[in-house]
Amino acid sequence: MRLKSLTILLIILPILMDSIQLSTALGGRTDGLAGGWRPIENLNDLKVQKIAKYAVQEHNKQAKSKLQFLRVVKGETQVVAGTNYKLVISAKDGAVPHNYEAVVWEKPWEKFRKLTSFEELKG
Repeated sequence: MRLKSLTILLIILPILMDSIQLSTALGGRTDGLAGGWRPIENLNDLKVQKIAKYAVQEHNKQAKSKLQFLRVVKGETQVVAGTNYKLVISAKDGAVPHNYEAVVWEKPWEKFRKLTSFEELKG
């Protein structure tokens, strides 16, 4: 019985940790998160910055480009089987910065992160 309790705790703990990190990135708001997109209030949160830098690095690998991350302009999260991060990222290739929309799916308890889209925003 003790082993079963420990196993359950080890499964639940990473999920709780992810919820705490997400809550911090959202400025403490957790109301009504399931399924819908919610704005990220603290774009300078370390977790948000890591996700954004990962998106640019992964795009560079896939597209064989040399974008340089500048900053996160806007962001939203969506709770799914993990968390989707939809970020507007300012990056440059050369001297001129452009904005890109990136979506990253993350399941930290599985050490899983995937760039699901990365598009330049026109206009």
